Amino acid sequence: MRKLFSALKYIKNYKGNTALNILFNVLFAIFNAAALALIAPFLQLLFKEDTSIAKIIMKGEPIFSLSSTYFQGASDYYLASLVFIKGKAGALMLICAMVFVITFFKNISRYMAMFFIAPIRNGVVRDLRNKMHKKALDLPLSYYSDEKKGDLMSRMTADVMEIEWSIMQTLEMIFREPLTVVIIFSVMLAISTKLTLYILILLPIAALFIALISRSLKGSARKAKETLGSLVSLIEETLGSIKVVKAFNAERHLQDKFEKTNQQFFKQSVKVYRQTDLGSPLSESIVMGILMLILFIGGNMVFKGELQGALFITYFGLASQLLPPIKQITQSYNNIQKGIASEERINKILDADMEIHEAANPIEIKNLNSSIEYKNVSFMYHKAGVGYVLKDVNLKVAKGKTIALVGQSGSGKTTMADMLPRFYDTDKGEVLIDGQNIKDISIKSLRSIIGVVTQESILFNDSIYNNIVFGIEGKTEAQVIEAAKIANAHDFISEMPNGYHTNIGDRGSKLSGGQKQRINIARAVLKNPDVLILDEATSALDTESEKLVQDALQKLMHSRTSIVIAHRLSTIISADEIIVMSKGEIVERGNHQTLLALNGQYKKLCDMQNIA
Repeated sequence: MRKLFSALKYIKNYKGNTALNILFNVLFAIFNAAALALIAPFLQLLFKEDTSIAKIIMKGEPIFSLSSTYFQGASDYYLASLVFIKGKAGALMLICAMVFVITFFKNISRYMAMFFIAPIRNGVVRDLRNKMHKKALDLPLSYYSDEKKGDLMSRMTADVMEIEWSIMQTLEMIFREPLTVVIIFSVMLAISTKLTLYILILLPIAALFIALISRSLKGSARKAKETLGSLVSLIEETLGSIKVVKAFNAERHLQDKFEKTNQQFFKQSVKVYRQTDLGSPLSESIVMGILMLILFIGGNMVFKGELQGALFITYFGLASQLLPPIKQITQSYNNIQKGIASEERINKILDADMEIHEAANPIEIKNLNSSIEYKNVSFMYHKAGVGYVLKDVNLKVAKGKTIALVGQSGSGKTTMADMLPRFYDTDKGEVLIDGQNIKDISIKSLRSIIGVVTQESILFNDSIYNNIVFGIEGKTEAQVIEAAKIANAHDFISEMPNGYHTNIGDRGSKLSGGQKQRINIARAVLKNPDVLILDEATSALDTESEKLVQDALQKLMHSRTSIVIAHRLSTIISADEIIVMSKGEIVERGNHQTLLALNGQYKKLCDMQNIA
């Protein structure tokens, strides 16, 4: 039951709108019952003899009590008084006017209830998306290595929309529909206690059948949403690698894979829709069966004189109005079950462990003063289950020096570099900046002194200018142009249709590999960091582009502390110290000539690349 109303926690920031929604739902239920209750006076007016009017008035107003006798007596007395004052035609006109006015206010109340729920529905979706996007930005890199991007996108779109419907249905199921049922039942109870008791005994049977059907709906909905996530992932992967797909004639393979997943989603969605849609006709059939039984019993009561015909018709009209809210409650319950499944998927993101935690009172730093030190550092990717990828690593990098990390793929080079900006935290040992453990330093200030240029050029579907200033505040256009000149990018940018304000397409698709990398370097130049991490920054480029980029990197590295990861050893010959890594350990270290003289692993790597 707690989970059933869990969606309500999202509306705590919309208390005013929620209160007004409830108020107008209450008014809607009251006006709805009042309009139906006027059926009895209308029928009595049509069929009552004139001679009985005076007799009823002479009896006087009946004493209030919760009984059908009072309801009948009050109805007779007030109608007789109305006819006595206005005449039959006048009374009929007044009753018709009252029904119209009540119906008008009923519909106004319905509209106002929906008017005030609109900001709740859309506001909650906005808040949830903002919260999920912020959490997605805050989550560590390790989280994304175990999750599909498409599934995360599905949770932030389709699942959030399901929460919107769940909230609306929950509010209606808690307030409007049950209240409508209660008010109608109250009027029915006043007309005939006997008939109402029959309904109260029989309705739980309908609830039991509905609950049995809805039990499996949440599980089916969860499976369908997980498959949708896989489907979105396939689309994202296909669009992101369309060149490779076409180059390897893999269209048929991917299409088969997509159609298989899509067919699975189709079957699961059909099952969910069938389960959802079954509740409404089933509940309607059961309630209609109950109504027919009431029609039979009530009809016999009228034949025996136990109930007036006009009141019974009113009673049956009220009973028939139980059908829409009961159907709505059934439909709402099913939609809430789907909302619960979506909420569980959303909470997997919102409740995910941050892993990289900010210190309680973090230290703020503005620059690197003396050195960076890796002290007895060990690390493993726990979810991968492959053991330690760094083993008791010790390395000290003095300010202004260039350190190169080389070795075979999987030797731990990138992992080691990723420790410095705290993309990952050490399992053992510590990383120090100026003798201070980076876990005690503010993450924002730590990353503010570090610039990163990776092998993959990370660019956004925006202008060149906005890509260069990305995440950097307070820079002028002149400074952007100067950064581009240092990165050997100004010339080709100037030749673009709109210069620095040219849009470069999705992931920089309108640019060559060398051009994209030089924009990345311009971004790093503009940031002007004390520490620079270059992760295979030139390995994906042709010879001409590599020369331009390497020249730009040399300008960027000048007077900075640099950690360079490279497979092309020709790019790191001039490094102050070269660190050779193997299986997570440092096996050799020294400058180029010293390592060649050792005739070890570095020498073998140089021989393979014909470097002397």
